[in-house]
Amino acid sequence: MSTTSHLPPAVFLLGPTASGKSRVALDLVEQLPLEIISVDSAQVYRYMNIGTAKPDRETLAEIPHHLVDLIDPDQHYSAAQFRDDALRIMQDITQRNKIPLLAGGTMLYVKALQEGLSALPPADPNLRLELENKAKTLGWPALHQELAELDPDTATRIKPTDSQRIQRALEVCLLTQQSMSELLKTTKQNDFPFHPINIALLPSERSQLHQRIALRFEAMLAAGLIDEVQSIRQRFSTMSTESPAMRCVGYRQVCLYLDGQISRMELHDKGIFATRQLAKRQLTWLRSMNAETKREFDCLDDHLVVQVRNYVREVLDKM
Repeated sequence: MSTTSHLPPAVFLLGPTASGKSRVALDLVEQLPLEIISVDSAQVYRYMNIGTAKPDRETLAEIPHHLVDLIDPDQHYSAAQFRDDALRIMQDITQRNKIPLLAGGTMLYVKALQEGLSALPPADPNLRLELENKAKTLGWPALHQELAELDPDTATRIKPTDSQRIQRALEVCLLTQQSMSELLKTTKQNDFPFHPINIALLPSERSQLHQRIALRFEAMLAAGLIDEVQSIRQRFSTMSTESPAMRCVGYRQVCLYLDGQISRMELHDKGIFATRQLAKRQLTWLRSMNAETKREFDCLDDHLVVQVRNYVREVLDKM
């Protein structure tokens, strides 16, 4: 990867869940002139602390994290909103002679930021409510069938029970009179005024990452994840369990438990399995990145923190 650019640098610290991103990020900001921007679609929600592995209040007070605690769990936040917010904050950080450190595992956000967005329309609250009411009557599989008639290519990639994606694909079709699959082929808005320094934390042994995931989910349950979800559902009583916030890994499984659909043991097992599936998708995306645009580190290495710190310092010194 070339380390010379007329653009200001931006460090991207990426990795699957439980890869140690937070630990590395905190070390980097203590040692180098960096500021953290969270790249996590779950940490944008207020009150969702345990299940998102959000830094505690003391850490956030000492080391600010941008794009954390932005909205309530009954609200929506898109990749387009993230891109706009992140670019604005990155410019501000740069103007203060510091360097943005974007740390997280929501790869859709990274892709939107670095590569731009397709010409999809913004969300329409009224149309979404109309589709939700229709689904309550007919069921999401029926709306999936409707999508299959309007946009068969997209429908084949979406499960009949995936309410969020069905709703969005139908919304796009109805707002634009075009299919999402066609719109995604259009030219992206790509204006990324930074030189990305991409760091990928990948496990040398997948089984060890799986052990970390299991221990972390068990720790979340012990720390009160069930009570956290129950409190959120009571505070936002009109919120659907199908809302994006409650579809986050861990939260969805706790909702099923609270609704009596699964047992306590099933909650444990399904929560760990869902987190492993998330990590698998994150790893697939990271490994698909162009090798010339990233530097990989073994997230299981005992010297990971020092290795990443030395690399970032070396790259920045050459720019």
